[in-house]
Amino acid sequence: MNGGSMRRFQERVLGLNKTGISSSTSDIWLLGVCYKISQEGSSSDYSDGVAAFVEDFSSRILLTYRKGFDAIGDSKYTSDVNWGCMLRSSQMLVAQALIVHRLGRCWRKTSHQPLHKEYFEILQLFGDSEASAFSIHNILRAGNGYDLAAGSWVGPYAMCRTWESLTRCKREETELENQSFPMAVYVVSGDEDGERGGAPVVCVEDVSRLCFEFSKGQANWTSVLLLVPLVLGLDKVNPRYIPLLGTTFTFPQSLGILGGRPGVSTYIVGVQDEEAFYLDPHEVQPAINIRRDDLEADTSSYHCNILRHVPLDSIDPSLALGFYCRDKDDFDDFCGRASKLADQSKGAPLFTVTQIRNIPKTASHYDRESDSAQIQQDWSFDAENNAEDCTQEDDWQLL
Repeated sequence: MNGGSMRRFQERVLGLNKTGISSSTSDIWLLGVCYKISQEGSSSDYSDGVAAFVEDFSSRILLTYRKGFDAIGDSKYTSDVNWGCMLRSSQMLVAQALIVHRLGRCWRKTSHQPLHKEYFEILQLFGDSEASAFSIHNILRAGNGYDLAAGSWVGPYAMCRTWESLTRCKREETELENQSFPMAVYVVSGDEDGERGGAPVVCVEDVSRLCFEFSKGQANWTSVLLLVPLVLGLDKVNPRYIPLLGTTFTFPQSLGILGGRPGVSTYIVGVQDEEAFYLDPHEVQPAINIRRDDLEADTSSYHCNILRHVPLDSIDPSLALGFYCRDKDDFDDFCGRASKLADQSKGAPLFTVTQIRNIPKTASHYDRESDSAQIQQDWSFDAENNAEDCTQEDDWQLL
């Protein structure tokens, strides 16, 4: 089955078959940017709003299944078809963090302007060979301690921890000024003392320490990628979390969501009402490796202008949020927005913010069986309604 046929099959089975912009006139939020498409004004205003949104959407980097690359490690896998969608989705989120860091959130890929050298340098990082820092080959190697393996699906929590490990290894291999990933990575973990209902906690003290360590003592603060793995229900997202998820896309720091359906991960980049726009990694394309100095390379396979969307309440409850904070002021702004959102959550926040951690947290070896226990929200809101329907989650969620 080729890439297009595979994706159409998955869309028919899972309902991920909505394309284009709906008839709603509500604002669209795309990774922290608002697009007004109300039809109350002139038709030109509506068209301009839609065109601006499409240009932004199609400028995001798309990373999909590839075939024909060098075998991964000692395996015989020369393609990630049928199992690499979470890895590809995570690559897209990290690529977006790099785009914002190096080119700014206002950057767009347009046909009438030459592309930046930095753009090609970013694409080169995600090539499908061991020579590319963030290739699927190197991701799997870094995730070995989290049971990542070629041919196996992986869940959001293990994916976040893998990026933490991969970027740490790359940082230790190179000098600070030559970092392929010029920002610290902070995986937001759970609240050990339980005072915040088990929600993950952004600890300002921990982030500050992490930034200092990342800079090797040369700065008190650096840019930060925050990853927030969550489990927001049993077999589906608890409805009380849907508005909160949508609100995160209004944060200027938003990098979207790693999510989808079991075994069908996507990169969710925007929302309109309770519909989520996403980039789909399931198209199979030939492997290519962009050279950072080839400014004439064809990069069309790294972008998509097909607008796909899915109801937020249909995505899998096991997901991960991403945020990028350029500096301390940006981080403080993020914390303010996150705290306000937590205050509006009626006791069930996605995550909370605290200045200091009451109980020092130390890294522990990954335990498959305790994965969900480390990251899950309080499921008591779902328990009565879902107890009869509860079944063991797919392996991809627990890896």
